Amino acid sequence: MVLKIFFPSCCASAESGILIGRWISEQNSAVILAVVHFPFIPVQVKQYVSDVQRVAKVDVSVLGSWSNSKQEKEESLSEFLEDLGIIFSHEPWIQISKEGDSKFWNCSTLQKHANNSKEEEIILVYYDQRKVMLSHLHPPLDTAASTNHQANDASRLSAVFDTVAKSKVLFMMDRYDDGPIKLTHWQSDGVEASIIVELMKQASVPVCMLLTFLLSLISGVCRSRVLKFWPLSFLWSKLSTCEQLGHRLQHLQVISSNKKAQNQTQLMRKANIFVSLLIDVALGMLLMSWLYRKNRIGHLADTLIPVADHVAEELQDLLQWLMGAPAGLKMNRALDQVLGRFFLYHIHLWISYIHLMSPFIEMILWYVGLSACLGLTVALCILSDIIALLTFHIYCFYVYGARLYCLKIYGLSSLWRLFRGKKWNVLRQRVDSCSYDLDQLFIGTLLFTILLFLLPTTALYYLVFTLLRLLVVIVQGLIHLLVDLIDSLPLYSIILRLCRSYRLAAGVKFRVLEQQDGKPLRLLMQINPLSYSGVVQTYRLPTYSCYPKDSWTSLCKKLFLGELIYPWKHKGEKQD
Repeated sequence: MVLKIFFPSCCASAESGILIGRWISEQNSAVILAVVHFPFIPVQVKQYVSDVQRVAKVDVSVLGSWSNSKQEKEESLSEFLEDLGIIFSHEPWIQISKEGDSKFWNCSTLQKHANNSKEEEIILVYYDQRKVMLSHLHPPLDTAASTNHQANDASRLSAVFDTVAKSKVLFMMDRYDDGPIKLTHWQSDGVEASIIVELMKQASVPVCMLLTFLLSLISGVCRSRVLKFWPLSFLWSKLSTCEQLGHRLQHLQVISSNKKAQNQTQLMRKANIFVSLLIDVALGMLLMSWLYRKNRIGHLADTLIPVADHVAEELQDLLQWLMGAPAGLKMNRALDQVLGRFFLYHIHLWISYIHLMSPFIEMILWYVGLSACLGLTVALCILSDIIALLTFHIYCFYVYGARLYCLKIYGLSSLWRLFRGKKWNVLRQRVDSCSYDLDQLFIGTLLFTILLFLLPTTALYYLVFTLLRLLVVIVQGLIHLLVDLIDSLPLYSIILRLCRSYRLAAGVKFRVLEQQDGKPLRLLMQINPLSYSGVVQTYRLPTYSCYPKDSWTSLCKKLFLGELIYPWKHKGEKQD
């Protein structure tokens, strides 16, 4: 049977002593965590190990002895190391010795109660203790494609990583401590710490308390009955800006919560939200500084009115073209004139409304620009709402054309069933047979003829305004895609993958160092970092989609039948 010993590379130059670690019997492997130097008192070592077990919740024990001598090993030291196996009574008792500058170490095991006298094959695996402790091993992302063998390997590696990660209390003792026990591990030369990080931890407590108090006030105002009345509730449920503000408010509540993260996933989620908020606000401040520099707000307001007039003129020219003979098509002149004048009147009302608001546009844009300090996503949502308001007449044209076209399509389908002796059963939601008399068939024929000959005129108007509506929807969709990208992108995880790739581990790889007959095989364990696509897939933040997700088949069906596409979004549609 093969015995695997995971040995920390930082202990390769440690002085002689005993090995502290965890024995994993299911895998027949030992994870060495630290080396206790000579001299020591066995009772104190046992007490220290029991304290570590109680705090770390890890089955830590004395696994064997470690001998590191520049000269040839003395016989008295060898006998002493064997006697330690009787004192600590661990089976198997592992003995590792390094003589001089030799690359090959002597590894052996002592088993007093073993019936099999056959010597075990030993594999010595070196690992970077600091990287293994700070890293988080991720399970295979494609669980359907992963085999049972890969799942077993992942569980075995997870036991090694968890053992090192949970033994953090063992690494808090360095050589400068005045205790009776001296250890060698990755922090034996001094515990890693940062003054800036410690100061930020101390300062974050009152900041989080203040932020929690302010957020509780804002949440109380948002839940008040004032916002449930019709005008405010309508705006809150329809405008994407309000939805984004509510989404960011939830993020602030997660960050300012005094509840400690229970696992690595919650910790990474908090860090990703915090970095996303910081970058969002930083980009918003840059946008605000650009807008208020060189009077760009005034130039934008001066440009907005001519652009609106130009769009209105283009729509008028389009309607005049439709009221004639568009592309040589012969239209129903009476219906064509009615629809054209109806839409021209709406354009006239819209131009009058824009010119009425023109003295206040610069002031509105000046106050709207201040909202960029809340983040770039809030500014983009305001831009999307402004586009929706400025193109509201196009939306009205599309709704009028779609309703009229849908009415004729459903009327023609109902009359077509009449000719075939069928009717739609509302109660059972199916088509049943039905007998009609001569008068019903005559009236149905007249209505079918009228609707059929009026359909091309209605369909042309519906097609034109649907294309305009789709153009506006595409622009708003691109804006909301950018908002969702900023909201959902795990920036902290990506930065961590770029700078400290070992922190996000997808697995390990083993490299053969030396191999010689009669000596244990020496391997070096290296961490395989998680791919960038895996980082995004694992730590992607949930977002709120502004539009429901439709398949292409459903979208084409809605366009053909005249049903409204991409209606005003409904609050509470959360998309992961």
